Amino acid sequence: MLPASAFLILNGGALGISKVVHQLNEDIRDKEVRLIGEDGEQLGILSSEQALEIAEERGLDLVKISPQAVPPVCKLMNYGKFRFEQSKREKEAKKNQHTVEIKEIRMSPGIDVGDFNTKLKNAQKFLSEGNRVKVSVRFRGREMAHTEIGKDLLDQFAASCTEMANLEKNAKLEGRNMSIFLAPKAAK
Repeated sequence: MLPASAFLILNGGALGISKVVHQLNEDIRDKEVRLIGEDGEQLGILSSEQALEIAEERGLDLVKISPQAVPPVCKLMNYGKFRFEQSKREKEAKKNQHTVEIKEIRMSPGIDVGDFNTKLKNAQKFLSEGNRVKVSVRFRGREMAHTEIGKDLLDQFAASCTEMANLEKNAKLEGRNMSIFLAPKAAK
């Protein structure tokens, strides 16, 4: 019986080449199988040898699609074409998905207006790209005695982004950092 994966051994390391997902043709060792035709019609319960003969007559592969069933379910299909179409669907799905990242903007309580506006512009750019933004203020030394300055700064930042973002989490002090989370508003 062939292993589930074929490996290429290079300099003591193993590198996976291909991964067999289904059992095919002669690999199916069950005594009886439930056979389904290429159009989905039930062909009944047959011995695996009979099912393999039918597959060879029609020029198709015998593929075990449900090994847990009793008896296991096998289908007649062109396996190469099936794998090609499956990989094509996976590529299409991967192409259409967008991963949402969390971008972070860091400030200090004594930030100047120009720097604040630059950070605000960067956050708006991140939000327009569909990413979430974590805005944090870091307190150092005696700044810890005046955390309300950082809270006001974060509230002002959130207010400046209200047209393109929702405030996901209010200002929260964790250690020496106070942060908020902004999520982009859904496109209408």
